[in-house]
Amino acid sequence: MPSKRHVAANEASVPSPALRDAEDRTRDRVLSAVLENGPVSAAELGDLLGFTPAAVRRHLDHLERNGVIEVKRVAKAGAGAGRPARRYVLSSQGQSKLGDDYLNIAASALLKLQEIAGDDAVQEYAEERFAELEARYAPEVAAAGEDITARAMALSKALSRDGFVASAHSIEAKAPLPAAFSSVQLCQGHCPIQQLAARFPVFCDTETKMFSRLVGVDVRRLSTLAQGGHVCTTHIPTGRPAATTLPSAVEQTASLSQESNNQQERP
Repeated sequence: MPSKRHVAANEASVPSPALRDAEDRTRDRVLSAVLENGPVSAAELGDLLGFTPAAVRRHLDHLERNGVIEVKRVAKAGAGAGRPARRYVLSSQGQSKLGDDYLNIAASALLKLQEIAGDDAVQEYAEERFAELEARYAPEVAAAGEDITARAMALSKALSRDGFVASAHSIEAKAPLPAAFSSVQLCQGHCPIQQLAARFPVFCDTETKMFSRLVGVDVRRLSTLAQGGHVCTTHIPTGRPAATTLPSAVEQTASLSQESNNQQERP
């Protein structure tokens, strides 16, 4: 029979439900910080969250063992920088855990739509979906004025509100490059339709075109979660004024609809 001392030691080693809940909440905070700021180092996470390095690494190790995050080794800047730095990002498994319950149903429906009506029908559906987003975002982006950086920041806030975990970072051109090479990198740490976009790239293409119309300049997509990137990254040049007269997706859709109606009315 075990002694009272051994029983007490074993009971003390089992965390209480309240302690487990606190651990889970802390781990969720670490996971959210990786999602929002990744690729990010353990030291940076500690500064962001106010945790000790040991506490951060303990939670990172747990999340990595469970396949929710993964390590991305990033070369340090400068000559002789030494070993690449360890930075953490969400894994594909971690992305899928953040809410893709209905994507399989949606993918099946779109595959059936593609089978019956062809690729154009899928593209039309994607355009309609993003036209709705554009109609909601346009007033906020327009309120930021004609400055492209301000418009990109406004777009980032709107995307974050819809669960895309977006951020926008200005990149100023340094001599000898002219100011025209300045840009904003718009990043999205989460894509609610990632698995869907992996099967149907037209969703990413349509979203990129929406960004161009909203900020008023041609933008370039550098990476997407759907194609294996750690974040969706969009390059937005800021060295020239915004073309505020670009038609919105809503106006284009209305124009196409009216043209279609006119054709149907013709004998």
